[in-house]
Amino acid sequence: MNAREIQKLRSKFIRIAMVSIFLAMFFIGMMVNAFAYGISRFSVNRVLNRVLTSAEGVGEQEAEYDFTIADIFAPEYGKNACYVLRFDAAGKQLSIQSNVSNPREAALVESYAVTLLQSRGRYGEYHGFYYRKAVQENGDTLIAFLEGSVIISTQYRILTLTAILWILGLLITFFLVSHFSGKAIEPEIHNAQRQKEFITNASHELKTPLAVIRANNEMIELLQGESEWTRSTQKQVDHLSGLIQNLVMITRAQEKENKADLAKVDASKLVGESIDSFESVASQAGKTLVRNVADGVQITADESKIRQLTTILLDNAIKYCDDHGTITVSLAPLRSGKSLELIVSNDYAAGEGVDYQRFFDRFYREDASHNIHQGSYGIGLSIAESICDQYKGSIEADWKDGVIRFRCVLK
Repeated sequence: MNAREIQKLRSKFIRIAMVSIFLAMFFIGMMVNAFAYGISRFSVNRVLNRVLTSAEGVGEQEAEYDFTIADIFAPEYGKNACYVLRFDAAGKQLSIQSNVSNPREAALVESYAVTLLQSRGRYGEYHGFYYRKAVQENGDTLIAFLEGSVIISTQYRILTLTAILWILGLLITFFLVSHFSGKAIEPEIHNAQRQKEFITNASHELKTPLAVIRANNEMIELLQGESEWTRSTQKQVDHLSGLIQNLVMITRAQEKENKADLAKVDASKLVGESIDSFESVASQAGKTLVRNVADGVQITADESKIRQLTTILLDNAIKYCDDHGTITVSLAPLRSGKSLELIVSNDYAAGEGVDYQRFFDRFYREDASHNIHQGSYGIGLSIAESICDQYKGSIEADWKDGVIRFRCVLK
């Protein structure tokens, strides 16, 4: 795992942690507000029931609440302004009682009572007052009101405070998770850097002994003639040289490009030129190469990376295409116009049941003997994946109806 992959894993962890904290704090905040609302309504209903019970002439008195655990949390609203209005069966107001003397508020309550008298609801909240209705046996209706501005403002304060704490909690969590996750991955970043340096240094150091072995082998052939052993030695030297070159390529592909050095390039032209260079190879192998490249597809990138990606996919397709099969290369812009889609497919009858997700694992080969015979090192598609990641894109492989397809998206 290289440094970029470790950073991507860190970003994924931060997102998961933030979503988890978001959901947990949201649930806790909702529970706190729901509990506060339920407790306040419980206390309001208890006060209204007591007011109705104590009113003169109530036929069906409701039993007072016994002490419950809610009493520990519920405030006592009995000292708030209360009003009880009596109406006869015809809707005429008979009386009004209150524990306060406030003519202006009393007149307002009377207007509310006339409106609520026509409604079917027995209890609720109306213009800052909580109310409860009771109908007597003689047809009279009692409506009890409890002034609830303090109750409502308290609920809004709790909701506002919860939202503020929720936002602060998310910000604090984000900074803490970002800081400590950065500290946690520092050793892994250093290890990845050391691994990359090791590959680069080892590749450089191996070139000298391989050159010596190649020269000695050629000298033996000049002095003693070519033999089975010298041919085998030469073949292994060539294989190791190719492997070293590919290791250097994948190390460079994982390096982050300087965006200032990138420019708008004609991807259609680059892909077309790559296809031209492989036409003779495909023809000699007895395979058909079909192009479906849209004109004028452009992207901000390094020309060499577009060529390298196309070359890797074409080389892979020609090697593993069925005899007398067809290889198709498609290039098209995506809807945004700032990204492109490159698809390389080929006939591959033996592709059913293969784990295509592992094709991008470094050194993975589905058929080791077949790949060695073809001269494959099992890292070409890993390099292609690194290039796609470098441009914040993706690469995927799938198989259907005897055709294997590699789809790349570059942004």
